[in-house]
Amino acid sequence: MAEPGPFRSPASAVRLCARLLCWSLAAAMAGAAVDAFGEPRAGWWGAVWPLPWWIFGAAALAWAVLRAREKADPPPPPGCTRGDWEQAA
Repeated sequence: MAEPGPFRSPASAVRLCARLLCWSLAAAMAGAAVDAFGEPRAGWWGAVWPLPWWIFGAAALAWAVLRAREKADPPPPPGCTRGDWEQAA
């Protein structure tokens, strides 16, 4: 039985990182739209709006590394039952 938690297999870590990648891109694009079309006057806005872009870049790098590690794992021996991380790809 798989152990509980978000990091029970390499595939779940890849999936979590991919979700972070997508959501940070969405937040970055929304922040860029607000910055382009609205004129935020809050003093903290200049420091906060690029944050999702930095998170997006870090998540993209982490996803690429995790996905490469996942793909580099050897295939299971014949007759072995497939786990959830093998079916995720």
